[in-house]
Parts: sequence; structure tokens; C-alpha cells
Amino acid sequence: MIEADQFKRVLAHWVTGVTIVTARDRDRVHGMTVSAFTAVSLTPPLVLVCADKASNTNPVIAAGGVFAVNILADDQTALSNTFASKQAEAERFVGLATDVGATGAPLITGTVANLDCRVVAAHEHGDHMVYVGEVVEARLTDKEPLLYHSHSYGTFTAF
Repeated sequence: MIEADQFKRVLAHWVTGVTIVTARDRDRVHGMTVSAFTAVSLTPPLVLVCADKASNTNPVIAAGGVFAVNILADDQTALSNTFASKQAEAERFVGLATDVGATGAPLITGTVANLDCRVVAAHEHGDHMVYVGEVVEARLTDKEPLLYHSHSYGTFTAF
């Protein structure tokens, strides 16, 4: 089996979009930057996100049964860093413009898109929980996406 550091170095070369997964359980809201996100099915519309079991967002998703995937725009690098940091986690939503989706999960405004999801399956694998969510609401803007590759942010240029 390979070492965790080597695995991270290899995965850093995969270009991904940047998302913040937000969740709500009654009055408790939380969110974290997530790169482990993908579509699963068109019919029904399903996506999956992976949450570190030790994260503070994981128990909110588990208890509330809902989450939103907020696909970040190219001008939201600072927001990505805020939600990726373990510092000041309780203050992540202070002053942040959000809306409420159909499930009650917070939807961050100014993003490329929002997917509001209800958890339909949860699987424990390694140090993460894999949540499959049925998309019950989707919002899309005309903004450009924020990309991440080899520990750096970037944008897409068509050629």
C-alpha cells in the first residue's frame, strides 16, 4: 500500500473544480471546502461528496440529512481558503451572503452553481464518509469556475 503523502502528491495533479459543501441540522450550520465531489446519476439526479470523519461538517450532514454543493467562481479563492482552514471555523458564515435551499441547507451566493441535496445514502470508507445526495434544487449563473491543481488556484482558458 502506498503512503498517504505519496497519494496526496499524485492526486494534486488532478485538476478539479472547487466546492464548498454546506450543511444544516436545525440551528447548526457548517461548511468546508471539498474537492471530492462528483455526479453519480442523471435519473434520479445524484451527486456524492466525501467528508473527513474528523471534520466538523461531517456530523452536521449526518444529523441533518441535507447538504448543498456550492461550486465556486473564479473570484472566490479567499472563500475557498476560509472554508478549508481549521481556524475560526465558527465564524465562516459571518458576513457571508447565503440563501436557503429547498432542504434548508445554506446556498452561498455569487457562486457558479448550487446543488441542494437530500442524503439518500451514507457509506463509511477509510477516514471519510461518502454521502450520496439526491439533488432537489439546482441554481446556475454565468460566472466562470475556480479550478485547483498542484496546490494552486487557476481559471479555465478555452483554446
